Amino acid sequence: MFVTPAYAQAIPSPVDPLGGLLVPMLLMLLIFYFFLIRPQSQRAKQHRDRMNAVRRGDTVITSGGMVGRVLKVSDTSDEIEVELADNLKVRIIKSTLMDVRSKGEPVKDAS
Repeated sequence: MFVTPAYAQAIPSPVDPLGGLLVPMLLMLLIFYFFLIRPQSQRAKQHRDRMNAVRRGDTVITSGGMVGRVLKVSDTSDEIEVELADNLKVRIIKSTLMDVRSKGEPVKDAS
C-alpha cells in the first residue's frame, strides 16, 4: 500500500574527455606561453645581445653591484677588463654583467 514500484533511472552520460578537460588545459597553456614564457625569453635574448655588444668605454654594472668602465674586450674569450677605480682593474666574465650603459647614455633616475 505505501510501497511504490521502483523505476529504473537513466544512466548519466559520461563526460567527454576531449571537450571537458582538454580545451581548458590548452587555453591555460596558451595563456602561460603568451604572458610568462614568451616575454621572459625575449628579455633574456635582449640581455644576451646587450652583453655581447659591450665595447671599450662603456659603463657596466656587475651582478655584484660594482660599477666600472670597460678597458679591454676580447673577441676570443668571454672576459672583459673593467676599471672599477683609479689603478684598480679587474677581469670580469661577460655573463656576470647585469647592465651595459653606453658612453653617452645618462644615468637612470631612481624615481
